[in-house]
Amino acid sequence: MVHDFLPLLQQRSARITTTLIVSVLALLLVAVTGCAVTHPLEPKTMTSQPAAAPTKPLDTAALEQYRIRVARHILERNSSLVLHGTPQAMLRSVVVVAFTVNGEGRVLSSAVYRTNGDPGAERAALASLRRASPLPQPPQDLLDARGHLDLMEDWLFNNNGKFQLHEFASPQAKTIP
Repeated sequence: MVHDFLPLLQQRSARITTTLIVSVLALLLVAVTGCAVTHPLEPKTMTSQPAAAPTKPLDTAALEQYRIRVARHILERNSSLVLHGTPQAMLRSVVVVAFTVNGEGRVLSSAVYRTNGDPGAERAALASLRRASPLPQPPQDLLDARGHLDLMEDWLFNNNGKFQLHEFASPQAKTIP
């Protein structure tokens, strides 16, 4: 009698094993396929208007000259907060700010792009940019189709809260006191 059920049990066991294997393979296929499909990340826009591609090649020399003018202007408008001399070996913070200006040099938007997480330094960087607005007018050939120019600048902070901008930063000290 046990011999009569043995083929039936073997068939059921084979079907269960096959079903289990197929289910596991299907789950793996779904997981692998789901992981393999990556959608490009949309860049963060700093304004509510869609970004427009420049209509002509960017003049990198003119852009660099304008960045220097902007940095000098920010430093002049925040002279009491500017670090003169050699920055310490281990900076308190580095804050990269992304901002957009219009054709008149008015800062339309600004945001911390990269930071080490020091909220005081982040606030100081954004406030110094606001105090410097309006910035020098950008050359018309640097503006995009919207009449805007997107820029970034690095604020380098010492422990005392004073900063230098990357465009004019002195070499850092070599040793930690």
